[in-house]
Amino acid sequence: MSDLQDLQRRVAAMVMQPLTRAEAMRRRALNGRSTNMEAQALIKPNRVLTSFERLEIYNRQYWFRLLSSFADDFPGLRAIVGARQFEGLMRAYLTECPSESFTLRNLGSRLKEWLQSNPQWIAPRTRLALDMVTLEWAHIEAFDGGYEPKLTPADIESAGLELRVALQPYIRLVPLRYAVDDLLIEVHDHEGNAGASSNAACQRQFRRRIRYYQQPEPARIYLAVHRMDDSVYYKRLQPESYRMLKALSKHESLETAIGLAFEKSSMPEEDRIIAVQQWFGNWAELGWFYKPALRLLSQR
Repeated sequence: MSDLQDLQRRVAAMVMQPLTRAEAMRRRALNGRSTNMEAQALIKPNRVLTSFERLEIYNRQYWFRLLSSFADDFPGLRAIVGARQFEGLMRAYLTECPSESFTLRNLGSRLKEWLQSNPQWIAPRTRLALDMVTLEWAHIEAFDGGYEPKLTPADIESAGLELRVALQPYIRLVPLRYAVDDLLIEVHDHEGNAGASSNAACQRQFRRRIRYYQQPEPARIYLAVHRMDDSVYYKRLQPESYRMLKALSKHESLETAIGLAFEKSSMPEEDRIIAVQQWFGNWAELGWFYKPALRLLSQR
C-alpha cells in the first residue's frame, strides 16, 4: 500500500467512526487508539482549530449527511416507530452496517435483514414496520432501476402463447400483510404539507391513523412498485395477476404463467380470459415488458 493510500485509509476510518450521543467525535476510535493522537498524526492544526477539531468537522458532516439521507429514505418507518425510537434505530443500524458504496442510495440495502435480527427497535409493531421497510426499499429500487426498450401491445399480441417477456428492471413485485402503501402515501402527503406538519391537532390525528394500521391483520395485498415519468407508483394486484407477473419475471412462457396464475384461483373460468386480456393490455401500455436476451432465457 502506498503512503497516499495509507493516509486516505486512516483519514476515512476517523471520519466514518460513529459520533457520540452529544454529536461529538469520539475520544477513542473503535480500535481503542486515541483519536487525538491519530488526528495529530494526520492533520496539522491551524491558528484557530486543533488537529482534533479540524478532523471532527469532517466526522460530524459525514454522519449528519448519512443520518439525513437515511431519514429521507425511510419516513414511513419513522412514522411507525416514532421520531425518538427512529433516531436510535438509525444510529445503531448505521454503526453495525456502515456505508460500503460510493452512493448513499444503498444505505438501507441491509435494513430489513438487520431489523429481523434486531426486532427490539420495531417492537411491538414488528410486522407493520417490516412491511413498511420492504415497500420503502422497493420504492428506492424502482426510482432509479434500469430501463429496457419496451415491447408494444402489437409485439405481445403477435407472439401468442409462446411469448416470453422480461419485466423492466425497475419493477418490484411486493407481497405485504398490511396496506402500508396507503400509509406511506399518507406519510409523504403529510410531510409535504408544511402547514399541517406544524399543527399539533394534525399530528395527533396522524398518529391515530398509524395506530389504526396495527389493528387485526388485514388480508394480504400484492403490489407492483413501478416508475412512470420519473415518479414511483404502487399498483395493487390481484393474487392471480401477481402470480402471473412473478412467473413472467422468471421468463416462463405466457401459457405456463397463465397456468401458474390460476392454479389455486377461485375466479370463474369464464372470467379468466377477459382478466388476462385486461391485465396484459394495461401492463403493455405501462411499458412493463421488454424482450429478454437469449442469455437470460438460457439461465432458466
